Order: sequence, then structure tokens, then C-alpha cells
Amino acid sequence: MKRIVSGMLLVWSLAGAVALAAGASVPAAGTQAPEFTLPSQDGTQVNLKNFRGKWVVLYFYPRDFTSGCTIEAHNFQRDQEQYAKRNTVVLGVSVDSVDSHKNFCTKEGLNFKLLADSDHKVTTAYGSLTNMGLVKFASRHTFLIDPNGKIARAYTDVNPNKHSEEVLAALAELQK
Repeated sequence: MKRIVSGMLLVWSLAGAVALAAGASVPAAGTQAPEFTLPSQDGTQVNLKNFRGKWVVLYFYPRDFTSGCTIEAHNFQRDQEQYAKRNTVVLGVSVDSVDSHKNFCTKEGLNFKLLADSDHKVTTAYGSLTNMGLVKFASRHTFLIDPNGKIARAYTDVNPNKHSEEVLAALAELQK
């Protein structure tokens, strides 16, 4: 069991390196965030442009129902009130389906939007697609987007246990 868990951790750790090695380009801070429209867990279409005037935490994660992704989602859920006070919306993106997101939100008590990028276009535009042969998933990346639609911060080395606190600290600094 220990060997399996170690192997899984190695695969997830190498995922970011595989995505970067494949030539994926992560948008840099100061650049315009790539626009998108994706379906959420409730079936509604979510367009990045609809959030102009607000800060957006756009976080990419590998898979619904996996341990690290569940921890990260719970932490973003726990901190929803703090994000709201900072005029910030949290949007999660993975290549899972709308139905998977719906089940994940129901099971885990999540009330922020999870977006389904089944065709991988948005994940690719943000340099966050990991391609391991037949298996494709989103790398654990986060983009903090300012009210004008520009990337204020890009995180490519994310620890799901403390990432929400890290993003809230950056918001506090940027909103001074």
C-alpha cells in the first residue's frame, strides 16, 4: 500500500513537470487572462467576462473525489466568506464532466462553481493540461485574476493543504 501511495504522489508531483515539458505556456502575471465560457456543476454557462469588477481565483485541479483535490476544495469552501469580503469569486476547473462536478459538490458540500473543461481548451490555454498518454488531467495551478481581467498572480507549485490561505494573503497584499 505504501508503495502505491508513493507512486501516486510521484505521478502527481511529476504532472506539472510533464505539462511544462510538453511546451505548455502558463500565462504570466500582468497579462490578460485567457477568456472562456464553461459549464458549471449546475449546468449554467460561466463566462470569465461576467466577473469584471471582481477578483477571480481560477484554480485548476486534477480530479474530483481525489484526496488532494477534496482538501483544496474544502479549504476554498471554508474560506468563502473571506473571499466574499474581498470581492472575490472562486472558480474551480478540471477536465471532469458536469455530472462528476455535480456529484462532487453534493457529496462534499461545495457551493462555489466547478467548471467542466471536457474538451481541454481552457486548461490548455492556461498551460495547465497534463498529458500522460491516454490520460489527461489538469495540473494543480491557480491564477489570481484582477477586476480588469489581468493575471495578478500565477501559482504552479500548489500545496492543497494551505493554498487557500496563501491566496487570501496575496489578495490582502494586492488590495492594499
